[in-house]
Amino acid sequence: MRTETRQGPEIWIRGPVTAPGPPEPTHPRASSRRFSWVGTHGGAGVSTLAAVYGGHDSGRAWPGPDAPRSVLLVARTHAAGLDTVLPAVEAFRRGGAPRGVDLDAVVLVPDAPGRLPRPLAQRIRLIEQVIGVYRVPWVSEWRLGDLSGRPPRGAEPLARLTGWAR
Repeated sequence: MRTETRQGPEIWIRGPVTAPGPPEPTHPRASSRRFSWVGTHGGAGVSTLAAVYGGHDSGRAWPGPDAPRSVLLVARTHAAGLDTVLPAVEAFRRGGAPRGVDLDAVVLVPDAPGRLPRPLAQRIRLIEQVIGVYRVPWVSEWRLGDLSGRPPRGAEPLARLTGWAR
């Protein structure tokens, strides 16, 4: 005895079916989330990043009660700078930050133009295994104090994260 059965997925819909609306725009939307930039060491670039991307310049301290509670840790890509990142992340995880502060990511600022030496690149890979990392390319204009204009090419993910818009 042979029976005919239909093959394929069955779709059951509950409730009214409406026609799809217009497609969502594909341009990135600015985030309403604000950040506090916190340096893991002196000279990390916190003030520059806060001036370019917006947000609160916390220097080397956790943000106060009136500052945004989302934190981006900032460090330079030289050996001494990279050595401060994981202890800062660990301090946060052990409760060293004020209650209600969220650690979102680490932002690495180059200490010199050009490619990183292999030992420094390996340290960055270790950091990336622990927390999200955003890298900013070398910007000669920033070194000269010119913080106007758009964020540098190659830093689009950070611009999206911070909701940069001018």
